Amino acid sequence: MHPGFAKVHELAKTGRLDEALDLLHELADDDEPESLITLGNFYWQGGPVEQDPVRGRALFERAAAAGHPLAQAFHTNLLASGVFGTRDWPAALARLAVEARSNPERAQMLAALQSMDVDEDGGPRTMPRYESLCDELEVRIYRGLFSSDECRLVRAIAEPRYMRSVIHDAQGNEVPHPLRSSDGAPLHWLIEDPAIHALNRRLAAASNTLYDQAEPLLVLRYKPGQQYHRHFDALAGLDNQRIKTALVYLNEDYSGGETEFSRLGLKIKGRSGDVLVFANTDSSGQPHPLAEHAGLPVTSGTKYLGSRWIREHRHLP
Repeated sequence: MHPGFAKVHELAKTGRLDEALDLLHELADDDEPESLITLGNFYWQGGPVEQDPVRGRALFERAAAAGHPLAQAFHTNLLASGVFGTRDWPAALARLAVEARSNPERAQMLAALQSMDVDEDGGPRTMPRYESLCDELEVRIYRGLFSSDECRLVRAIAEPRYMRSVIHDAQGNEVPHPLRSSDGAPLHWLIEDPAIHALNRRLAAASNTLYDQAEPLLVLRYKPGQQYHRHFDALAGLDNQRIKTALVYLNEDYSGGETEFSRLGLKIKGRSGDVLVFANTDSSGQPHPLAEHAGLPVTSGTKYLGSRWIREHRHLP
């Protein structure tokens, strides 16, 4: 650890936070890599400083140039998506190829991407036909839209990141989610590598929407007894409504766990790689009463499901 960065830790531990932050800025001005990525995280998330993700992304880029491996991955991923700055898909691919030479995880991502049929922008060149499951509500399924290897990749990236499903109560305390008992792993913008980005563009094509309308992909893990009670994905009063949902079935070696639309009499258990897309709102943009659905309890095995909520308008900054 750089002596100056060690001093930052020492100051912070003794409660001298303003001094620690001042020193951190000084070290970042001198392009000390650990200080750059730490300060970048602060600005990206907010907390010790006022949130400024554009500045945070710039600091990640500087940390990458200074040789910080994690910052290099962040910079590549953000170049691929264009979140809070410039999008440069060819540059992201070139960087990923370099990173893959020394990093097995990045090599796995590059191999996955090279097996995809994507266009010059990272989107799918072609899309398979879908099967409509309902007349009263848009509910469609794409069989095998993700390959087995792609499903395994998503699960592998999610594996170390699962957290229990919680909400915050009126006092700001974390409490168990009242409807969902699964564990969730959000593949947020910093870890959305070019391969995951290409898969998200495939989901955008499947839902006839744009990539930047959707929230980050959330991977859900349901163990025996866990479920998602009846609910609506659209939220009353939301300014930028969740108009559609795309669900990716990432495995099939479990029992129970069907996706049920009780008001439609529809129960679906997708096979690995199947993608279910359904509307959440009616023609006026209000939550559609027929879109109420549930993830039924898993009875054996573990269910893995990717969920991407899609907004009416641009969701990305």
